[in-house]
Amino acid sequence: MAAALASSPLVHLTASRLRLPRPRPSASSSAPGCSRGASLGWRLAVGWRAGRRCDRLRCFSSDGGGGEEGEKRGEEEASAAAAPAEELGSERSRSGSFSSSSSSSGTPGVSSEPPLLRFSVDNIDTVKLLELLGPEKVDPVDVKAIKEKLFGYTTFWLTKEEPFGDLGEGVLFIGNLRGKREEIFAKLQRQLRELTGDKYNLFMVEEPNSEGDDPRGGPRVSFGLLRKEVSEPGPTTLWQYVISLLLFLLTMFSCVELGIASKISSLPPEIVAYFTDPNATGPPPDMQLLLPFVESALPVAYGVLAIQIFHEIGHFLAAFPKNVKLSIPFFIPNFTLGTFGAITQFKSILPDKKTMFDISMAGPVAGAALSFSMFFVGLLLSSNPVGASDLVEVPSQLFQGSLLLGLISRATLGYSAMHAATVSIHPLVIAGWCGLTTSAFNMLPVGCLDGGRALQGAFGKDALFGFGLTTYSLLGLGVLGGPLSLPWGLYVLICQRTPEKPCLNDVSDVGTWRRAALIASVFLVVLTLIPLWDELAEELGVGLVTSF
Repeated sequence: MAAALASSPLVHLTASRLRLPRPRPSASSSAPGCSRGASLGWRLAVGWRAGRRCDRLRCFSSDGGGGEEGEKRGEEEASAAAAPAEELGSERSRSGSFSSSSSSSGTPGVSSEPPLLRFSVDNIDTVKLLELLGPEKVDPVDVKAIKEKLFGYTTFWLTKEEPFGDLGEGVLFIGNLRGKREEIFAKLQRQLRELTGDKYNLFMVEEPNSEGDDPRGGPRVSFGLLRKEVSEPGPTTLWQYVISLLLFLLTMFSCVELGIASKISSLPPEIVAYFTDPNATGPPPDMQLLLPFVESALPVAYGVLAIQIFHEIGHFLAAFPKNVKLSIPFFIPNFTLGTFGAITQFKSILPDKKTMFDISMAGPVAGAALSFSMFFVGLLLSSNPVGASDLVEVPSQLFQGSLLLGLISRATLGYSAMHAATVSIHPLVIAGWCGLTTSAFNMLPVGCLDGGRALQGAFGKDALFGFGLTTYSLLGLGVLGGPLSLPWGLYVLICQRTPEKPCLNDVSDVGTWRRAALIASVFLVVLTLIPLWDELAEELGVGLVTSF
């Protein structure tokens, strides 16, 4: 850390001598002496002000000593800097002009101007300097007032304090709770607003390294205090709006590409061979041959986009009644399924774990409901000979990518239709299949995915850590998602690996039925993402299996 600080521009500025610009001589001066006197007075005044401004930085010197010593040394340095300036001013007054020869006659590489400020990199206390440049901490005066007026034998008996927050910028109050936690927490929040206004946020969290549960039931709790500007998310910037728009346009393109790929049986053979045959050689084919297929690819593209937009609407509908602000969605394109989904951030602090659970689950449930409707209606239309002209042929091995969806397709279309090289299906089946797969991936209990947020709200961060390691292992082995596991694992590691920040009330339970709903959802996710192995696919008649 010291090496990185030593190479920063801030330290280079303070390590070198501060060079002040010379004032330009006024044309209206009546005599040369007036100009030189004004110049000297200006240099001494600015030098004194610069020295006073750097007193704050000088107090972080490792050999600085106490406050009185630092002030005394600062005055001595300022007087020592002023003496050469006065001597130089008198010499220049006697010479009558600022000659260029006097400035160039000194030692090469060393300026003849008085050294107003000198700092050594080795004498700077980097820890204190980083504290100065870091996030603003809680005011000790406010901490003392909070301990005196908020905590007591009727609310929370304080025993000790610890740092709180990512960089220790807050205060964690540890002690013994003297009542029901929800009632005490609401009372403390109300009293904090009366005492300090909207300056701080108070968090109720589980006590770290607790030796046992609270005698009244549940975990022992502590209260964390952070400034609002430190704990609350920042607003959406203009650049984020621009990036969101660009990503949405790329997602539209990837969805159209998915629709064109669904017409693989009718695409030009040279294009199919170029993208599917790894041994294909020669120049790339003319991509303009794909233009006639764009219009027929739009139903699939519209279906996939509608599912993802409906997914995001579910998040916003769940967040609106709870007064939780969400960021604009950042859609991530994926040329295999159309999209990875969207990254939607919380733009306000969540009040409790129930809110986190409900908002996180609302999106996947809405997207999965629309996806399954499209998928099932598409299967019914595929088995109807009246709409045979709207069907597209796809390889039957695609149905082996999901155990649950493959079994539903087999039960709806029948053995004869599925046990063939190609299967004729409606475009809604493709859109619904991709939507269900994307929803299942986003419900994986890992990181900041919807499933990870829901698991964190229902079971806590410790459970999320264990389930996250298991999910990463299954994705790495290809057990979940088959060939899609690697890109999804990389997507989570790059974009969604960080857990969600704690709620204001990060202790209260979400209830039994929410936990049961999450367990059932994870079970359906596993069934959706586990591919059909060859023996089972051959026995059920899902696709043609040439070898085992």
